[in-house]
This record gives sequence, C-alpha cells and structure tokens, in this order.
Amino acid sequence: MSHLLREHAPITEESWGRIDEEARERLTPALAARRLVDFSGPLGWQHSATNLGRVATVKAPFTGISAEQRRVLPLVEARANFAVTRAELADSDRGAEDIDFADLDRAAHDLAVAENAAVFHGWKAAGIVGIAEAAPHKPIALGNDCERYPRHVAMAIEQLLAAGIDGPYGLALGPKAHELVLESSEHGGVLLLDHLRKILAGPLVWAPGVEGAVVVSLRGGDFLFESGEDISVGYLAHDADAVQLYLEESFSFRVATPEAAFALTP
Repeated sequence: MSHLLREHAPITEESWGRIDEEARERLTPALAARRLVDFSGPLGWQHSATNLGRVATVKAPFTGISAEQRRVLPLVEARANFAVTRAELADSDRGAEDIDFADLDRAAHDLAVAENAAVFHGWKAAGIVGIAEAAPHKPIALGNDCERYPRHVAMAIEQLLAAGIDGPYGLALGPKAHELVLESSEHGGVLLLDHLRKILAGPLVWAPGVEGAVVVSLRGGDFLFESGEDISVGYLAHDADAVQLYLEESFSFRVATPEAAFALTP
C-alpha cells in the first residue's frame, strides 16, 4: 500500500487516470523552474535529505576524540489540497468529457507557484536560498517599457560573461512581465519574444511565482533541484458529496554558483 492511500478512495481506475492527466496538463506549463535548473530524481518518498558535502565541528565528550558532523539539507514536503464531487466522478465514469476539475486546477497552480517561488526567491523556513536572492550582481529594474527589455537582458548576459559564466542562457519571466512581452512588438514588426530568445540563445519561460525576471546560465551544475517524490495525487477523506484529495511533492534546492544568475526586478 502506498502512503498516498489511493486504494482507499471511492474512485475508479478510469477516474484516477483522468485526475492524473488533468493534474499533469495543468502543472507542466507552470513548473518553470524545472526547465531552467538541474533536476535530479525522483529519489522516492523515503529520501529525506540532500548531501551538502560539508561538515560542522561538534564537541565530543570523550577523551582524545575530535568530531565533525555531516551537513545536509532536509527535503521539504509541499502539499495543496483539493476536492472533486462524487457526482462529477460518476459522470467521468459514464464518459463525460467536461468534468469540473476547477479545484484541482487551483491546487496545481498553487503548488507550481510555490515551487517556482522557492527556487527563484527562496523559502527561508525550509532552508532554501533562491536564485535571485543568492545572485551577487546588482539587479536591474525591468520597468514597463518593453522595448528596453532586450537591452536589460543583454546587460545581464554581459555581466554574466564578465564573471566567466558561459551560456546558453534562459529567462524566467513573472506573469506580468511575460504578458507585456507577449503583447508587445518592436519597430519593424519583430516580435519581442523572438528578439529575447535570440539574445539568450535559450528558452524564455512563463514563471508564475517569479517577481520580475531572472536570467540564468544553462551550462549545468549551477542550480540543483533534488526531487524526493515527484508531484503525486493522494487521498485524504470522503463523504457522501465529495472526495478530498491532494497534490504533494518533496524536494530540496540549492544554488551552487550564485554568479550564474542575474535578477531583473519588477
């Protein structure tokens, strides 16, 4: 029996498939951080901590003994609850295509926002330092003038190159900045999106949970995401009207090379 307790839910195999598919469709475009950092795993629900390869000296109450303790980064377990009505599940089993998964969609968005925000802006209580807060370069303000975005990104890449950080580069754009880029075009009809991609020589991604934007090197080895259990759907409880479920994952994140990123503030 899995810790997700799916076997106890009054949900058929077919409806579980629909729920998993809906969650995957909603999560895939929103999990921006995974497209720009090194992803390791999943290593399983029992995987509890990331080895940092460092030690801290500890006092040994024994004659003639010195001691050091290994340092690790514990994985954080993140969960977003949601519900599906039993009436909708019954209609799903009947073959209905327009099942109401609005609460699942909300939970998927919440979990993706939390993961992105942890990676790019940190999660202090979980011991996670984010990419933007770790970057030592003086940030540039994006502003609302989209025609200046290519110049800002080019300046960021120039500083990364000056620090010895090779490309290609990727750009995580927060929702507001991404919307402005999509709606804007430069003189001559050249789409701003295409111009930015040419400068980066890499992807530009919509990143809910990110404030402003962050330029990162994609050379590898700089930003390390370790997955214990990848995002999964579990069962909580049910009554006559609805089934209570949740999306859950466990992960750690660490910045190995702070110089490999440049923050663009809102």
